[in-house]
Amino acid sequence: MSAKTALTKKDEAIINHLVNTGMSKNMAKTIVVLADGKETISVTIEGITALRQPEVSIVMQDLRVKKWVKKRDIKKEGKGRPVHAYKLAMPFVKIIEAVEKEEEKKVKEIQSNIEKLKKLVK
Repeated sequence: MSAKTALTKKDEAIINHLVNTGMSKNMAKTIVVLADGKETISVTIEGITALRQPEVSIVMQDLRVKKWVKKRDIKKEGKGRPVHAYKLAMPFVKIIEAVEKEEEKKVKEIQSNIEKLKKLVK
């Protein structure tokens, strides 16, 4: 399990840069908590990020759709819902590369749009 107990200044800087790419702050915080590659339970993520359980669940659904995170259910003894444990499905650097590709695509779309505008006003 993750040894992280709080976000560091470096973590906060990474979160801010991820948010600047258009990523939600909740997603950025969650990814940074998982960045060490260790499995982390949802309650720990909630505590570190100051997110509520429903917010963590929504982010995790989105991250699983992107195939960036794996989920594992840990059965509790007795009755009750299982505990959800999450882990990055790929190294953090690969996620940054995916974000980079998305950003490059946006830049190309902006450049294409500007070129089309220039042609229209000539």
